Amino acid sequence: MFITSAYAQSSSPMSDPFSGLLIPMLLMVVIFYFLVIRPQGQRQKQHRQMVEKVRRGDTVVTAGGFIGKVARVPDNSDEVEVDLSDTLKVRVLKSTLMDVRSKSEPVKDAATTK
Repeated sequence: MFITSAYAQSSSPMSDPFSGLLIPMLLMVVIFYFLVIRPQGQRQKQHRQMVEKVRRGDTVVTAGGFIGKVARVPDNSDEVEVDLSDTLKVRVLKSTLMDVRSKSEPVKDAATTK
């Protein structure tokens, strides 16, 4: 008698534990993508474009909090030379530039003005 009642109860509505979790999990992944991953990617793209467009004469803020004016941007290099004061020049990586505060017109070189 006990065997027949056990067979009768074997078909339950929760036979597959993943059937009720699939849709909420997919919904959570989609929400996570639109709230976290996509905006972070857009911020990285904007930062990359800003760093690529930095030029001589721009006022920049470094990751260390220093504010200075770009003195030199060598070609094919990931460094820029920044004037922090009249006597202090530092080389910083372009990736550590946090912000370009004031964009200026490109400074003409002395060789091109003569």
